[in-house]
Amino acid sequence: MRTIGPMHTLRNARLADGRSVDIELRDGRVARVTDHDPEVAPTGDVTDLDGWLLLPAMAEPHAHIDKALTAEAVPNPTGDLQGAIDAWIAAAQRGLFTHDEMVVRVRAALEKLLLNGVTAVRSHINTGDRTGTANLRAAQEAAADYAGLLDIEFVALVHTPMTGTGSEGNVRSLYDCAAAGIELMGGCPHLEPDAVGSIDVALRAAAETGTRIDLHVDETLDASMLTLRDLARRVIDTGFGASVTASHCVSLGMQTPEVQAEVSALVAEAGISIVTLPQTNLYLQGRGFPTATPRGLTAIRPLLDAGALVCAGADNVQDPFNLVGRSDPLETAALLVMAGHLLPDEAYDLVSNNVRRTMGLEPVTFEPGSPAEFVAIDAPSIRAAIADAPADRIVIHEGRVIARSSTSHTIVR
Repeated sequence: MRTIGPMHTLRNARLADGRSVDIELRDGRVARVTDHDPEVAPTGDVTDLDGWLLLPAMAEPHAHIDKALTAEAVPNPTGDLQGAIDAWIAAAQRGLFTHDEMVVRVRAALEKLLLNGVTAVRSHINTGDRTGTANLRAAQEAAADYAGLLDIEFVALVHTPMTGTGSEGNVRSLYDCAAAGIELMGGCPHLEPDAVGSIDVALRAAAETGTRIDLHVDETLDASMLTLRDLARRVIDTGFGASVTASHCVSLGMQTPEVQAEVSALVAEAGISIVTLPQTNLYLQGRGFPTATPRGLTAIRPLLDAGALVCAGADNVQDPFNLVGRSDPLETAALLVMAGHLLPDEAYDLVSNNVRRTMGLEPVTFEPGSPAEFVAIDAPSIRAAIADAPADRIVIHEGRVIARSSTSHTIVR
């Protein structure tokens, strides 16, 4: 791992519990944590945090970086999901998305995440009979520029259908992406004519290629659609050994409390991680409900109460599927507080350590041996960091400072 000399010290860091500490880092990990003593001058390589709040680094569990930052080039005239899909297909058919163009955009999307304090990213990448590995190759080329700065993994988001007539090329693309180095198999079972069959295709492809699973599941307010239950049962019945993630799971939020509890328990038993995506789902869902518009979130609290692993991401950022977004997990955390009714500390866990657990990465603590993955923010508390989202941040990855952001404000009277 990359380090700054034999020892690097983060001086005068303030933890969420109010303690002021000095943290010694070695070989990408926490070596020692001591109470900060302003009278003791540290030696060696030192980053003085000047009392800034030090938190576990944030992570993004569900990006679409091959689509990111296209809102101007690919306008969505209706603003809804179908309008986004139609706009994207039309732009692709016009040849708007070239390899070089996509590489530039993916670099810009990753840079935004990095500067905001993200050190781990999972992104879905479109693939299928029409696309093949083209988007993946562009994303991998861009990601190579961030080696040693970000932990990045990709999901093969395959076109429909995955079963029956017209599925052969799409299924073949999953194996092509695996051969090209993709880490996870994806898909959208709730959009398939055979939802359970498509789940089995994904599970089989993952088992045969040694990859994991991250599916778009039930991205709908239709309560009659509940493929999350089917996914959990198939994972349990098949004994699938690799990790499984279900993203969105919106329709679970439309069920009765009894069904939410039953399915949440099944999800926990299956060991499925759930990714809720408030930004894009608040934007896309609920347009057909002019009265008491649903929020488009999954049943976060019942899932947590059942012991399921839940994390949160931004999903689309400034593209036809979500016209806004700052590539900042603090924005996601704020929506979890406001729309998901989580407490600030809970919300921050869902955009930091819970994401790392979902990605198979070690959680970050302030104990010796912990990965040295941190973000320092000029804020007095987690609540204030989420509320104000200060741009002043220092990002630490593998024990070294990899990014700094600062702002200045002047009132001219």
